[in-house]
Amino acid sequence: MLDALGDGPAPGTTGDASAWTAERVRADVAAVLGDPPEDVPLDESLIDFGLDSIRLMTLVERWRKEGAVVSITDFADRVTVRAWADVLAGARR
Repeated sequence: MLDALGDGPAPGTTGDASAWTAERVRADVAAVLGDPPEDVPLDESLIDFGLDSIRLMTLVERWRKEGAVVSITDFADRVTVRAWADVLAGARR
């Protein structure tokens, strides 16, 4: 989860794999899209919901700041919240 300004981790979040749940990733995606989390689907392509490469780069940079060792290409093939949660949970820290 992001802080109120959207530029860093929310208080109480950690860099461990258990922090990368689908609900957490959904909240992060919703924040960059400007939508409520419940409007972001878990298993549908996020491109269909307005995600573009700039927003994806924003998310990747935020997740890196929180300790995820990922690149934008890790997320390009499977563009769903659940897939991204799996990628993040498996990322080295």
